[in-house]
Amino acid sequence: MSITTTTHLNFRGQAPEALAFYAAVFGGEVLSFTFAQGGDERDTADGAVGTQLKWGGVSAPSGFSLMAFDVPPGRAHDAGTDAVYVSVRGTDAAELTACWDALVVGGTVRAGLAPAGFSPLYGMVTDRFGVTWVLDVLPPVQS
Repeated sequence: MSITTTTHLNFRGQAPEALAFYAAVFGGEVLSFTFAQGGDERDTADGAVGTQLKWGGVSAPSGFSLMAFDVPPGRAHDAGTDAVYVSVRGTDAAELTACWDALVVGGTVRAGLAPAGFSPLYGMVTDRFGVTWVLDVLPPVQS
């Protein structure tokens, strides 16, 4: 048996835009399914619910995977403060730097991308959607 984990992000009407952004940053394909396509929830008077995502995700050949949906207006939603960090780890500093460069546009750098005691390269950024990302290069294996 094999078990994997995938980060699932919750938005209020921004899931399609966020998933498209993350697919552009990390590569991959966006798959999505709206509430209207599901047929199990009615549109609000302004049509907001029907066009929002009931389920969405990004899957990339590199192994990057992310899920997201739009919390319906009738359900409480609070993004919280630092409730979740999405950790992106890799072995290629140039590849992670390219992801970093895209994530910081419109975001807030919380720790600049630089060498750290535990990693050759580490940084933390809260992107324009309020999601905090931690990027780091795995240290070389010591024998």
